[in-house]
Amino acid sequence: MVRILYLVHNLGDSAVLRRVRMLRLGGAEVTVAGFARPGADLSALPGCISLGTTFDARFAQRALSVLSASTRIVSRVAATPRPDIIIARNLEMLALASRLRRWAPSAPLVYECLDIHRLMLRGDFVGGLLRVLERMMGRRSALLVTSSPAFLREYFDRYRQSPAPSLLIENKIIEEMGERGSNRLLLAEDDGPIRIGWFGALRCSRSLAELSAFSRQMQGGAKVILRGRPALTEFDDFHALVAAEPHLHYEGPYVAGDLRTIYSEVHFSWAVDYFEEGQNSSWLLPCRVYEGCFHGAIPIALAGTETAAFLNRLGIGVVLEDTKPETLARVLGGMSRDQMRALARAVARCEPHHFAHTPSDCQALIRRFDRLRAPDSTDLLVPA
Repeated sequence: MVRILYLVHNLGDSAVLRRVRMLRLGGAEVTVAGFARPGADLSALPGCISLGTTFDARFAQRALSVLSASTRIVSRVAATPRPDIIIARNLEMLALASRLRRWAPSAPLVYECLDIHRLMLRGDFVGGLLRVLERMMGRRSALLVTSSPAFLREYFDRYRQSPAPSLLIENKIIEEMGERGSNRLLLAEDDGPIRIGWFGALRCSRSLAELSAFSRQMQGGAKVILRGRPALTEFDDFHALVAAEPHLHYEGPYVAGDLRTIYSEVHFSWAVDYFEEGQNSSWLLPCRVYEGCFHGAIPIALAGTETAAFLNRLGIGVVLEDTKPETLARVLGGMSRDQMRALARAVARCEPHHFAHTPSDCQALIRRFDRLRAPDSTDLLVPA
């Protein structure tokens, strides 16, 4: 059995839980260590090793926490079995992983980068320094794992940031998590308001403003359901803003087992994000695209993004040139139920492998990681 030490920046992140599940389903023995946000519920990761508390949007505090943890990281993990593979999820954990080289000198290092932080793209001294640090630490990596081809094309290749071979692992759900859901349009006559679900990491203040204005303009003809964990630092007062809108409803966080239910309750899934427009938000392929499509929701994306390119390749979804309230009212409000059902049928006809990793995919991933210990390996792909 392959032993993996997984270093993560946020132990409470649902995407971390999904990756751990994927590794274990593939047959690996996984030890998880990392930082937690205040009040995080870590019960879903029993036995995880907390390295301290960090905060969203406080880069300096997180950097100091990494420096502090670097002095004790070996002692914190020394009681665990020495790993065959070390995976570092993002740059700050890559820095910590470098401190473990003497403790586990034979363990290849995998750098997992699933977001390109805006600081990495700055043209000033700070951005340049961070890219230099990433290149230096990246030289010790045996493999770069990322979730979108645009991250490779627009960042790692353009800035020549990684000499390691790369592996694309999309943010798909795991098929063993349950049966596919069905769009409510396909189950019965549905003449109520258009239902849009915005689920996951709620961090885009522009999306909130435009969906609010659109729902008001529709005068009850559209309802927006929000679920997930809002990034409160990105809104003036998230809960007050939502409470003031008669057609917006925030229904709290959710867990993986809720996906089938929550996506089957809506017609459309909002996959637009202006949080880092033109950069990370334009390049990523968010979890909500895979979650929503697997469970039948019609995705809504913005033209010119990697998400839109993904939907266009599959021939599904609604791709908008902009998300102004009047555009949403014209495109969505002007859509007949028959047109909506045709869009829902197109999503339902897609093979599930476009949106979900199978157990065999998970096993292939672990075999790929295991081959990192054989330097002559050239097999870099995980089957779709």
